[in-house]
Amino acid sequence: MLAVLAPGQGSQKPGFLTPWLTLPGVEARLRWWSVLAGVDLVHLGTEADAEEIKDTAKTQPLLVAAALLTAEQLPLYDAAVFAGHSVGELAASTLAGVFSPEAAVTLAAVRGREMAAACALEPTGMSAVLGGDPDEVIAAVEAAGLHPANRNGAGQVVAAGTLSGLEKLAANPPARARIIGLQVAGAFHTPYMAPAEEALAAIAAGVTTAAPTKLLLSNRDGSVVDHGPSMLQRLVKQVTAPVRWDLCMAALVDLGVTAVIELAPAGTLAGLVKRTIKGIEIVTVNTPDDLAAARDLITRHGSAPAHEPHPHQQHSVVVATTAGTFTPAEGLVEGTEVSDGQRIGAVQTGQGPIDVTTHGAGVLAEWLVTPDEPVAPGQPLARIGDQL
Repeated sequence: MLAVLAPGQGSQKPGFLTPWLTLPGVEARLRWWSVLAGVDLVHLGTEADAEEIKDTAKTQPLLVAAALLTAEQLPLYDAAVFAGHSVGELAASTLAGVFSPEAAVTLAAVRGREMAAACALEPTGMSAVLGGDPDEVIAAVEAAGLHPANRNGAGQVVAAGTLSGLEKLAANPPARARIIGLQVAGAFHTPYMAPAEEALAAIAAGVTTAAPTKLLLSNRDGSVVDHGPSMLQRLVKQVTAPVRWDLCMAALVDLGVTAVIELAPAGTLAGLVKRTIKGIEIVTVNTPDDLAAARDLITRHGSAPAHEPHPHQQHSVVVATTAGTFTPAEGLVEGTEVSDGQRIGAVQTGQGPIDVTTHGAGVLAEWLVTPDEPVAPGQPLARIGDQL
């Protein structure tokens, strides 16, 4: 099974898009998206220096555009799983069929501008905590009055908050851990970004979505999301919520992923996967020269789409969002009418039960699993038909 990953902020490098502009249609695509983003993506991807592309307002639409451009050069219809880190979730959602590339670039531009504006309201920052016991690291971060903004797995946690809190953490680091200050504009993925979340929500309300046609993982908890509006809502709330990339990688294992392609600018996520998941095959796509290896990987590990699009079907399928044991709601039998958002059961996990809810009203037409049956992320649990 093949997964495609879209990187987040910090992965960009000066001139990384230059070789891609030799391909037919790429420059025109970038210029069209530049109009939507309100920044010159061609300049940013080819001529801008490291300082200029560090600007959050410019970096975010640049990264989403880069991932989408490189994806367009690959036959990704045979990829089964998509995931993105932070702003990379916008690209992953597009590739999974939730909304258009134009919507993704526009949302990335708004997200970047508004997060940059939120950073200017109060001096904040971020520091990477490398190594140490995971529980002790989180305890130390919180004891310093900070937020664990990114839990990236592979012994990497990013703490975010006030500059005084970051200084306190650096002065008292967790055992066997080292602290590295990050050159970022502010405390991303924390409550300090609340104004940005509010502004993004206002724009996102006008975006048309569709159900994902592939397995799409969420940064919030590593779960599979099978409902377009729900994914869009998660993308908005992720501005102030921690990125749980560790749980996304755990989901890759649960799903049985055997190979990973990281889209340009690649390397960061591939490194985390390599250190966390043993025996997985990885291809990083940074220049057109990498496309042949990526296509070969798709041929050997690709599979049919995990979800069939169903905008005109007379039923919907409710799937498991995580691995565990499914328990249906008490007394809920086939033929029962259910409402939109109704709880129909729960997946029992090591961290407790995760509720399973409907994405539309109808009739419980058929259970697709038996009570207390082990389930995997994305596995169909029930079929909901039209109301009688």
